[in-house]
Amino acid sequence: MASSFSPPKLSDFILTERLGSGTYATVYKAYRKGDSREVVAVKVVSKKSLNRVSTENLLTEIEILKTMRHPHIVQLKDFQWDAENIYLILEWCSGGDLSCFIRSRRILPETVVRRFLQQIACALQFLNERNISHLDLKPQNILLSGSILKLADFGFAQYMSPWDEQSSLRGSPLYMAPEMVCRRQYDSRVDLWSVGVILYEALFGRAPFASRSYAELEEKIRSNQPIELPPGARVSKNCRDLLLRLLDRNPDARITFKEFFTHPFVDMEHMPSAESLVKAKAMVLQAVQKDQEGERDAALCLYCSALEHFVPAIHYETDRQRKETLRQKVRQYVSRAEELKSLLASDNRLSFEEARNSRDILREMSRDKPRLLAALQASSAAITKEERGQGDQEVLDAYQQCLGELLLALAGEPQGRRRELLHSEIKSLMSRAEYLKKNIKMQETQSDASLERESLADSVRSSCCVQ
Repeated sequence: MASSFSPPKLSDFILTERLGSGTYATVYKAYRKGDSREVVAVKVVSKKSLNRVSTENLLTEIEILKTMRHPHIVQLKDFQWDAENIYLILEWCSGGDLSCFIRSRRILPETVVRRFLQQIACALQFLNERNISHLDLKPQNILLSGSILKLADFGFAQYMSPWDEQSSLRGSPLYMAPEMVCRRQYDSRVDLWSVGVILYEALFGRAPFASRSYAELEEKIRSNQPIELPPGARVSKNCRDLLLRLLDRNPDARITFKEFFTHPFVDMEHMPSAESLVKAKAMVLQAVQKDQEGERDAALCLYCSALEHFVPAIHYETDRQRKETLRQKVRQYVSRAEELKSLLASDNRLSFEEARNSRDILREMSRDKPRLLAALQASSAAITKEERGQGDQEVLDAYQQCLGELLLALAGEPQGRRRELLHSEIKSLMSRAEYLKKNIKMQETQSDASLERESLADSVRSSCCVQ
């Protein structure tokens, strides 16, 4: 077995354990000789194993990696060669790969998946701006360094402008776009399909085309059936939308890179970065000012917006003491936001009660308009659910759907008492929808903050195997 052979020798490094191997290369953990004892990964490529195509791929990989510096792409530190091998000296990632991380947990919470997806999107945006396509995106090629994800293994990567097309097979079948498997012309959009497969696997613990044989896999990928989520899958509306748009078999109908980078589930505005804390502090200062001025509604909105940046700031922070200080601030601002929410609920109670009386009269006046009456009954049902403590995304969606119907009715309603009541009902429903939206956002932020209590970096180190 290959593992019984001693690692090759390098003048500046001591190669130790073998981390993994493929057709052309073996990867070792290594230490730089001298005082620094820097830990690196060394990809050893046997010259004898290289043919013309694999040589070109290796040269392209070196050319791409040596010019790139990005926090979510594995850094090529150096490359060397001797009579037998070519050596790529790569940044060391201590947390193993994403495949291992998913297997160790079976499925990942949507909030964790979003954090990971933001980092993948950030790296892909960097590559896309330089017309580089990875062409082999899969969990095994995404490494973890603490809580940071880094794209690795650019062995199949190519410089591809949006109008460039290829036809050769590249990558791993399970993550390969249908147009590539079917040997049709393809372009950089195949990377978006692969992201969809990775997202599906992270959420549900298996790839959408998990199969027992290559023939079965190929048959599933070639099928014209639309991708379906597993029965009983509970994911948010935005997550479902992104997943199905990434996994569109037709590349022309598939989500574009521009749409992907701006999609609300990816939410790159709130990804952890050096700017997260700056944005959070600026917003919380405004929130405190509005709070002191007695503008409760504006203060609550600003606290919620600040918290959306504070939680990513916790993710970004690596110092344990500063991390804990940030957590305490988040708890403090969540507590004040909860108090404001209760005060606003008290303020709203009277106006909501008045709106209930007007709604009853409006329903009676709308019996000759079945569509308007149905919208009013649907909004009443949603309000009842919310008042029973069932205010969630489903109720918010119902509010928004009813508002669409009521606004259409208002546009065709002549002047008179019914129009006045309808206008008041729309204003009341908008207030409820806004209030509920803040509530949902608060719950999500609190959930994110509580997830932060267990550092992702610690959990990676403790339970993820390193391959």
